[in-house]
This record gives sequence, C-alpha cells and structure tokens, in this order.
Amino acid sequence: MATSTPSSRFGRGFIVNITHLKVKFSLPPEQAWYGAQDYLTELKLPAQFKGTEVEQLTDMLRQKVVWHQAGGPVDKEMYTDVRRILNRLIVAIDRELGISDADIGQYHA
Repeated sequence: MATSTPSSRFGRGFIVNITHLKVKFSLPPEQAWYGAQDYLTELKLPAQFKGTEVEQLTDMLRQKVVWHQAGGPVDKEMYTDVRRILNRLIVAIDRELGISDADIGQYHA
C-alpha cells in the first residue's frame, strides 16, 4: 500500500509518539531528555480528545518537554513531572475510551 505521506523520522500519530516518550522517560534523567522533544514534532491529538483531560495533559506534556533545557538544575524534578504526566495521560486516554477503572498499576516503568 503506497502513500504520498513521507516517512516520519521520530514517529507520527498520538499513541505512537506517547509510547516513544514512555520508553524515553524509562531511562535515567540524564539520558531521558536528549531528543525527547523530537517525539512531539508530529504528535497529533485525535479530534475525539479535544476539550478533554487528554488534551490538557498533552498540552502540559508539550510544555514540560519543549521548555526543558538539558543539563539544567531542574532535570530530575522536571523528569519526575513528565513521568507523572505521561502516566496520567495514559489513564485519561483509557477513561475517554470507556474504561472507567483504568489504573497505571503498582509496577510500571
């Protein structure tokens, strides 16, 4: 199946890019930040999530990652914030999809 859309370098979509960021932020703080911003380049919020908590959390995620300066004194604090936002975002997506008891679980990366 041929498409006219060129291949994406860092991923294109919503869940695809959230997954890439989850993997990135499973690394230690000193490794997680480098290149993380690239995964937001083609992150697309699906229309069904507009005006929801998912959109709010996606905006927060963008702000934290895009405004971060690698090597700054708040690396670890902001790293923890980004991980927390990613976990909240994943649960919010499940809730919007109809899973009322979604939970990140006790053991997760």
